Amino acid sequence: MNEIKLKQLLQSFFIEDIGEGDLTSNSIFPVDKRGEAKIYAKESGVLAGMSIIAVAYTILDPSIEVRLTKKDGDKVQAGDVIAYVEGPVAKILTGERLVLNLIQRMSGIATATYHAVLALQSSHTRICDTRKTIPGLRMLDKYAVTCGGGFNHRFGLYDGVMIKDNHIAFCGSITEAVQTVRAKVGHMVKIEVETETREQVLEAVQANADIIMFDNRTPSEIREFVELVPKHIVTEASGGITMNTLHEYGDTGVDYISLGFLTHSVKALDISLNV
Repeated sequence: MNEIKLKQLLQSFFIEDIGEGDLTSNSIFPVDKRGEAKIYAKESGVLAGMSIIAVAYTILDPSIEVRLTKKDGDKVQAGDVIAYVEGPVAKILTGERLVLNLIQRMSGIATATYHAVLALQSSHTRICDTRKTIPGLRMLDKYAVTCGGGFNHRFGLYDGVMIKDNHIAFCGSITEAVQTVRAKVGHMVKIEVETETREQVLEAVQANADIIMFDNRTPSEIREFVELVPKHIVTEASGGITMNTLHEYGDTGVDYISLGFLTHSVKALDISLNV
């Protein structure tokens, strides 16, 4: 993760949460009262966002010492301690909820991604994410996917072209859309085209798209479509694929499967902080 961007994010999150001050902690504890707390997992999963603990508490108080006992990508069981935090008690408690919210969400994403990779059971096809993330958390969400063994799709509208059904409908055809884009973007920019039919796949191939996505297609349709695409064009499947059906796509030959549920409906991993 970009630590400069991470600091900016955390500062804005703290401003939202703390406002003019932590009324509870600041009222109970004197500024010189110090203590130690442990952060631990309450269920099994895959960790992500460990650096957030140190960066967040450094923002609150540089005198706070954080000792990490686990790293991103590590698998944990219920009861495993992942970090110790020592410093002013008021500051530890002020940062508790925000830190936990972020690492719980990120670890939930990493855990879901890890299980998706296992469910797919493919040595060829890669699991990747989508832009279906919470605004403001995309960098964290996408980093968490990599901690679980997945890969990142484009980060935003700025780093890759994705010509979807509505673009095609307004433009008139896949060929026209690809040619128009190709004439305007730089040579480093990849162009992806969303397809739903055999005819669209063949048109996208003829238009020389860099990536062809098969949208809401069955495993058998994907096997058929993959055979139509030259090896130099990357293929992707997306839409309607769940954790329960992933295993059906493992032998389709598609290069990537993009899964929105990794980030848009993630279940947070249960992680707690105790004195």
